[in-house]
Amino acid sequence: SDGRWEYPELTRPPLPSGSPAPFADANKSGTHHADLRDLVLPAPKGAKADKALRGEDGWLATEDFLAEYPEKEDREELEQLLTDNGLRHVAARGWTTQDGTHTRIYLLRFNTAAVADEVFSTGLISYDAPLYEVRGAEESDKDDDLPWEARLGGLTYNLYAEAKPYGTEQVRQAYLSAGDTVAVIVQSRKGTARAVPFQQTVVLQSQLLG
Repeated sequence: SDGRWEYPELTRPPLPSGSPAPFADANKSGTHHADLRDLVLPAPKGAKADKALRGEDGWLATEDFLAEYPEKEDREELEQLLTDNGLRHVAARGWTTQDGTHTRIYLLRFNTAAVADEVFSTGLISYDAPLYEVRGAEESDKDDDLPWEARLGGLTYNLYAEAKPYGTEQVRQAYLSAGDTVAVIVQSRKGTARAVPFQQTVVLQSQLLG
């Protein structure tokens, strides 16, 4: 095995009758008309679910997403950013696999693709690092290892890996802009967070959003 996890077969949820796909020409606002909760990548087989990310009826409170960020000032700035840009919903899922990798996925939906992209490109990331470090990450560098042929057109990908010397665990992060939705993916593991399952998770999540 090359380290990939075994995921259940993925199927995009059906669209409401007459609703265009998020990147269809007729969908100028880039809206995902499917239920956002059904667009979150399911856990791979054998993984233990992270109950803290189940939320209320599948919707996660904004403060639970912000808990990824350890600095109080960062959380306050992010909360203001999300409020100012009209965050509609957060859907999430988390799990831990048998190799000890802890994965968290957050989908943040806004009113239009233009708003989501503004939050993504100016509020969450810079070219070479996230603007706000998540819990457990001291300093992250740009990760360009995801092959271009694995990236879907219409989506923007920014991946980061915690730089050496990291502490007892390494953290990897991905930020995706996909129509009206921003995806935040975090993986951490004692020792080294492996690249293959991280890339696999990013690719599969992007396929559900594409």
